[in-house]
Amino acid sequence: MIASVIVDVASKQTNKAFDYLVPAPFIPTVKPGMRVIVPFGPRKVQGFVLAVKGDTDVDTSKLKAVEDLVDVKPALTGELLQLAEWLTNKALCLQVIALKSMLPAAMRASYNKRISLAEGVNEQDLSEELKTFFHKNGSVMWDEVKKKSETLLGAVQKEIKSGRLFVEPVVKSNETKKKTNVVQRVLSTAEANEHAEALEKKAPKQSEVLRFMEEEPIAVARLLEKTNVSSGTVKSLVSKGFLTQFEVEEYRDPYEGRDFGVSKALPLMDQQKTALEAITSTVKEDRHETFLVHGITGSGKTEVYLQAIDYALKKGREAIVLVPEISLTPQMVHRFKERFGSEVAVLHSALSKGEKYDEWRKIRDKEVTVAVGARSAIFAPFENLGMIIIDEEHESSYKQEEAPRYHARDVAIERGKTYGCPVILGSATPSMESFARAKKGVYNLITMDRRVNDVKLPHVDIVDMRDELKSGNRSMFSVKLLDAMKDRLEKQEQIVLFLNRRGYSTFVLCRDCGYVAECPHCDISLTYHRSNQTCQCHYCGYQVTKPNRCPECESDHIRFFGSGTQKVEEELKKVLPEAKVIRMDVDTTRRKGSHEKLLTAFEKGGGDILLGTQMIAKGLDFPNITLVGVLTADTMLHIPDFRASEKTFQLLTQVSGRAGRHKKPGEVVVQSYTPEHFSIQLVKEHDYLSFFNREMYFRKQGEYPPYFFVTLINVSATELTKVVSVTGKIADYLRSSLSETTIIHGPATSAIPRIKDRYRYQCMIKYKNEPRIIHVLQEILKTYQAEMSRTDLAINIDTNPYMLM
Repeated sequence: MIASVIVDVASKQTNKAFDYLVPAPFIPTVKPGMRVIVPFGPRKVQGFVLAVKGDTDVDTSKLKAVEDLVDVKPALTGELLQLAEWLTNKALCLQVIALKSMLPAAMRASYNKRISLAEGVNEQDLSEELKTFFHKNGSVMWDEVKKKSETLLGAVQKEIKSGRLFVEPVVKSNETKKKTNVVQRVLSTAEANEHAEALEKKAPKQSEVLRFMEEEPIAVARLLEKTNVSSGTVKSLVSKGFLTQFEVEEYRDPYEGRDFGVSKALPLMDQQKTALEAITSTVKEDRHETFLVHGITGSGKTEVYLQAIDYALKKGREAIVLVPEISLTPQMVHRFKERFGSEVAVLHSALSKGEKYDEWRKIRDKEVTVAVGARSAIFAPFENLGMIIIDEEHESSYKQEEAPRYHARDVAIERGKTYGCPVILGSATPSMESFARAKKGVYNLITMDRRVNDVKLPHVDIVDMRDELKSGNRSMFSVKLLDAMKDRLEKQEQIVLFLNRRGYSTFVLCRDCGYVAECPHCDISLTYHRSNQTCQCHYCGYQVTKPNRCPECESDHIRFFGSGTQKVEEELKKVLPEAKVIRMDVDTTRRKGSHEKLLTAFEKGGGDILLGTQMIAKGLDFPNITLVGVLTADTMLHIPDFRASEKTFQLLTQVSGRAGRHKKPGEVVVQSYTPEHFSIQLVKEHDYLSFFNREMYFRKQGEYPPYFFVTLINVSATELTKVVSVTGKIADYLRSSLSETTIIHGPATSAIPRIKDRYRYQCMIKYKNEPRIIHVLQEILKTYQAEMSRTDLAINIDTNPYMLM
């Protein structure tokens, strides 16, 4: 039996399957999709079995054998193995990177080395320093030696050369299963009562435990809590042979102890019914179709999703639901848990590695039928998918920015085709690409332009901050917004204030000489953080204490410009001292579960004003929010990105949608320095269609998606001349290899020319129909493969870039 294995070595030369012999004991077990440990050159590495076969083109006497199995059952299904192959071509990445991206982090291999005494060598033959080290341990791990000291590492390397010590590679996976101590009664009920009576006087606590115990095993911790006895009491009963103690494996539950209610399907409005019928008809016929549900905020899209999934589950199928970043939308999890209970597995970034691993295993072991999660949940190992839903489909977080650079929407459609099931994309502000496809009939468009119970959309006011400055108002709050906030506080209604950035001030400037504090490793200014009095780089993490004097001219006229969430919070305390403010940004939500705690506190009336960055823009549904204030509507408009207007319109619409979702009417105040821009004006009208038409005109003029496909090639290295030279050669090669209708921009410096001491250049390709594009891009990677493995040159290709910076 021969296994075709992709080895975990990220290099172009190893990007193919290698054949290994399967030893007799493993023959019944080895299956495609399993992880194995194989010898590769002088080392041992983890690999994925792609196929199992009876013959090979290679001389079998030269084949090495599989050393060990990592999995007892396949980690990846046959369909996911095929999907990885598709992803390799689509995202121009190595196959092993595509395969690894489908597994939870706890299952990704880590590599170490074990150092042991060579055969016939005694520890007494070693130097004094090593003698004691090896006397305690017959063998030691390389990492332990490294931790001890440089001199010890040197001594070990010397002994390896001399042959007295030898090194063997060790591959380990970080997955751990949670074990719990449980006890079980060995006696019958009658015997237990008899012994309990005998112990009543001498050991009343032991007697109490015996009376409490049922026939089923119980966790020791739970037993101690229920009976209020010490662990010594339980130990005594075990030693007497009345109870038996053992370990059982249990899943880590991120929502342990949380009581989710039970929700029933709600009556639907006409538009919801139409949407549901269209979706369920495709499930009924096992037909793949992509739907774009264009539903305004509050139109009841979630209820349609819930009832559509219920229909698929009743047909014995499974469902995946993606939300932009689930830790930011706890309400979404609650809705699914309330409707489907223990059928739901949740996968998101706020879970620990162990929790993620256990949720993933529930899916693989067919213990759940619904997976709710962020981008990577699209690879959930279901084998009978009946529906994939992508909520807020326009969100850029569905695009992965490092290899494999996939978009969850493309992966969803590919899986939908395989399983013959519908893919539902939902949004109040669909991406230009999706809406253009729906207009062309590639996607099936479903429109929901009425709010549930015909609740009115909030009234939107746009305030020109230039006029506020002229009238002498230097505050960050316009008169209109301040009056509206005071009014809401009097009525005991709640307010959401949205600011499009984090930190305290955006940059530090000297008013005398114009000095701006910049990162020494990146060409970008530092951001001031008030909480720890530091200036930080948000690209490489560099930080310094804030300067009190200008480092250039020694002036003390150094000031902080721009406004972050901390600064807004301080201003609020000055102008509205009676208001309780809950601030939500990256700094206040670092700790696990803090996001949900803050939102729950706000929901229960623990705050009057919720102040935050993008994380509060979506998914919130609180009946008492009647005012939304946007402090800086135009921050994103001035970023060098062709999607800047689209992102601004989407964000403002999403934030506006948080107001007046229930019985109380809502109001939105948008503050801007460029209020005449169409992406801000059209938010006032809640007019997506006019925005789409205007923006499409500009996209056509600028030759951008959806009229053209765009590919971005980024070249970086620590040596500027090398970057310029390589990018120039790539641009020349593209011009000579691609058709005349294809447009090549560059070579040009990236928007941020240097990050982490690496210089960055780029080329942009725009094309409508270019059959050779993938082949040409693969040739570029092949040409520079040797140089990239030898030097610090890096070439990254993104065939659908969302980050142009």
